[in-house]
Parts: sequence; structure tokens; C-alpha cells
Amino acid sequence: MILIKNATTLSKFLNKDEGGQLIKVNCLVDDGKILKLSDKEIEINGCEQVIDAQHMFLSPGLVDPQVHFREPGMEYKEDIESGSKTAARGGFTTVVSMPNTTPTADTAEVVAQMWQKQKEIGLCRVYPTGALSFGLKGEKITDFSKLKASGAVAITDDGKGVQKDEVFLEAMKLAQVVGLPILDHSEDESLSQGGAIHKGQVSEKYGIKGIDSNSESEHVRRGCEMSEQTGAHYHVLHISTRKSIEHVRQAKLKGLNVTAEVSPHHLLLCDEDIPEKEDGSLDANWKMNPPLRSLEDKLACQKALIDGVIDCIATDHAPHSPEEKAQPIEKAPFGIIGLETAFPLIYTKFVKTGKLSLEKCVDLMSASASKIFKLPHGVLKEGELADIALFDLEQEYEVKAHEFASKSQNSPFIGLKLYGRAKMTMLEGAVVFNEMEQ
Repeated sequence: MILIKNATTLSKFLNKDEGGQLIKVNCLVDDGKILKLSDKEIEINGCEQVIDAQHMFLSPGLVDPQVHFREPGMEYKEDIESGSKTAARGGFTTVVSMPNTTPTADTAEVVAQMWQKQKEIGLCRVYPTGALSFGLKGEKITDFSKLKASGAVAITDDGKGVQKDEVFLEAMKLAQVVGLPILDHSEDESLSQGGAIHKGQVSEKYGIKGIDSNSESEHVRRGCEMSEQTGAHYHVLHISTRKSIEHVRQAKLKGLNVTAEVSPHHLLLCDEDIPEKEDGSLDANWKMNPPLRSLEDKLACQKALIDGVIDCIATDHAPHSPEEKAQPIEKAPFGIIGLETAFPLIYTKFVKTGKLSLEKCVDLMSASASKIFKLPHGVLKEGELADIALFDLEQEYEVKAHEFASKSQNSPFIGLKLYGRAKMTMLEGAVVFNEMEQ
């Protein structure tokens, strides 16, 4: 048994009427589950461990709907073990990994291997997704039934947009039959045209080929229309533009099975924030796909999050080596890491500023994210699995590259001072990360 005492949590987790209020709580964990969660003292003899969580916020383990752990094939960037350590260090107990590995997770065998590896490591629950098309080429559709049977919780060609409308429509029909969501990396390559950053004043200033924002919104429009045709669950990955958000908003008003996620970097940064390096070029640690958009798009993402158009927050954790990111921004790979900074960023920039309640923040990063995949995680309740995170909401800290558990350090948030650092993470009752005594 493990007793967590003197923590603070949301009253809704104790079924109190005032769901958004903070309340002192004690939590008893036994046999992988939450045995007791109470605002009263818990008297128990024979506890293996007693954790004094004074000044700590007790949260359900966070759920991330989009990560890239690079295994198999690109373990020098990240692997399932280092990715799981990174997740645990950020307060995440469940993540959903994308299929753009080498080989691609387009067969039941590859998906099953990934599922088995995460179970062996046991630091974080890593649910695999299956590729929509073989090799992410957008041509031949994979066997969705076999992918699901091997452990895939969704279908996606993330990393690539599906260019052919007929292929995407057929995939939506098949996904509806097998009962899996389609996760869409929305990118019309006839409009993005191999660009490196957002098409706008910054790309013009530096003479860099830009990515038209319509390249995303056109595919989001297509996906919403096809969801209406097929009834399939269409989920927009890392939404980033005002027009895309409007398509999702209208789809929801129609009652369509359409959901969307947003990443912290699209909420907090725009193309104007990309810094120059000493040689006058732009820093590729600010390069991701979709790219950092215009200030208008960033503000639209913030409004959609606050208004409830956005269903959940995803890190889109995408590690790359320092050598890869040191290249000119036109040649460097897309992507940044994000698991260790996600909750602190949202807490500091949205909750502490009064834009979002703590209750809504936690829900967006736990239960709501889990619902996309019909998973039973992201809850804090007696009798449920003891997936728990403790966050320090009071002590400010600085984001430092050498403290990342990830193999990579490609983050635009290094040097920021934030609140809400994870201090302990528990997966099914086992402590997988602990800095409580440091």
C-alpha cells in the first residue's frame, strides 16, 4: 500500500458539488488501484510508503493523443523506453504513438511488437496507431481489422497528408466499419509545396518557401464533409489555422463525429517568434509541421480552446538529434519535443492568467484526450487504476535542456520560467518518476 497525504485536488474527484474548487485530500493506493480517496484522514497500518504531498496538486495521470517515439528504426532520436521516461517526467501515464516509424506501423506484426515493447518497459502506457496506407504513401489502404486486433487504437498516416480524396473516403468508410477513429494530418501538398515555415511576412522576409495555411484547412474541410457522408469519427491532429477551426466548429454544430486537438506551441507561438541565429538564419528548433502560423491563427487557436471547440491538447512530441536540427531551417526535419513542458505551459499561460480553469486544463489533458480513443484512462476515482501525477503549482522553475529525459533537446521553450512541474508520476500504483524529495 502507498498513502499519499496532504495533497490538494479538485473537489469534483470526490464527487463534491463545487467541482472546480481545490480541496485537501488523502489517497490510498493498493494493488494497482485507488483504494480510497478522501478529504478525511486515512488511518492504515503497514503502508509500504507514505508520501507527504503538502503543496502538491494531485491529478489523474495525463493522456497525450499524439507522440512520436521513433521505435522501430530511429532509436537515436528516441525509443519507447526514453519516450516513456519523458512522458512520466511530464506527468503522463498514457500516450498514443504515431505510425511513422521504420518500418512503418502498417502491419499487425509491427503494431504488435510496439505494444509488447511498451508492456515490457512499464513506465508509461503507449498505445500504438496503425497506418492508413502502406508506407504512408496514400495509395494502398492497410488492413484496419488486423491492425485493430493487434492493438492499434486509431488509424492515421500522420506525418503525411492523404492526397487522394478517393483513398481517404474509402479509409473513412472502412474505419467506420471497424470502429476506429481516423486521425488526420491535414496537409494538401499541392498547396504546401514543400515549404519550411508558414507562408507570410516572415517567410517573405527571409526568402524561405512558405506553407500556405489553406493546405491544412482544405483537408480539414474535406475530412468534415467525409465524416458527414460516412458517419466515421474524424479527428484533426495538431490543428493550427483559423479556417480549420471554423470547419470543425461548423461540423460540431451539425452534430458530426468530428474532434480536434491543439498543441501548446500553436497556442503560444507564431511565426513572428522564430528567432534568428548568430548567422542571421532562422532557428530550426521552431520548425514543426504544421508550422507556427500567423498571430491571427494563434489567437484563433486560443479562443477555440477556451470556447470548447478544441477537444484535447496534444504535445506532438517529435524528437530529432541536435545535428539534424542544426541544419538550415529549409533542410532540418519538422518537429519539437513537448512531453515535459506541456502541462507547465498550459498551467502557466492559461490557468494562472485566468483564461482557463484548472479543472478544464486537467480535463483537456486527461479524460477528454482519452475519450477520443474510447480508453478508460485519465480519471481519478476510487476503484479505478492508480494512474496519478503530482504537480508543484507554486514553485517556479526554468526549463533546462540538460534536464530533459528525452534523448533529444529540440524545444523552443528552453529558458522559459514556468509553474506546474511534475514531481511524481504513478502508473497502476507503481511510482515511475519521483522528485518529491529532491
